[in-house]
Amino acid sequence: MATMHYLFFGVLSVAVLFFGGINNSAIKREVAEDQLRSMAMGARPGHADRTENFRENIVNIAVQEIGMREATGNNDGKRVEEYLTYTGLGKGYAWCAAFVSWCYGKAGRSVPSNAWSPALFPKARRYSQRQIQGDAIRPADLFGIYNRQLARIDHVGIVRKIERNWILTVEGNVANRVVSKRRAVLAIYAFSNWLD
Repeated sequence: MATMHYLFFGVLSVAVLFFGGINNSAIKREVAEDQLRSMAMGARPGHADRTENFRENIVNIAVQEIGMREATGNNDGKRVEEYLTYTGLGKGYAWCAAFVSWCYGKAGRSVPSNAWSPALFPKARRYSQRQIQGDAIRPADLFGIYNRQLARIDHVGIVRKIERNWILTVEGNVANRVVSKRRAVLAIYAFSNWLD
C-alpha cells in the first residue's frame, strides 16, 4: 500500500512539473507538497481547506489577545480566569495551556481542552523529528518547552508563523501576559498538531 502511495505521489509530482510550465512549477510544487504533507498527517481529501481556515482563525484569535495582562500578577484577572474556566479551573493556576485551549475553543474546536501543558503533547499528536526537519510545522500547531527540574513540558504556546529555523509564537502566562515571541526551532522540545 505504501508503495502505491509513493508511486502516486511521484506521478503527481511529475505531472505538476510537466503541466505547470517553467514559471509556475515552483508554486505548483509547493502546493502539491503541502497537500502531501497534510495527507501524511492523516488529513482527508477536501479536508485541507477547512483545516487551513481553522488554523488561520486560531492564530487570529490568539493574536487579538496579545498584550492581555493579569490583574495583580497572581494568575488572575477577568480574561485569565476566562481561559482557566474554559478548562475547569479557577484563578491562581498557571494558564498557558488554558490559553491555548481557549483559543482553539473560540475557533470552534473542542480539543485540546486541558490546562496541563504535557497533556497537549500526546504521542499520537506529536511531530516526529523527521517531520520537524521536513518543514511539517504549520501555523496553529502547538510548541512545548521542557523544564529539566520538573522533568516535563511546562510551557505551551501557538505557532503563529514559521521563518526558516525560527517560529513566531503567541503564548500566554509569559511575564504575566499574552505575548508574541521569536523562538529557535532547535530550542523547542516538542510540536503537536491538533487539527489534522
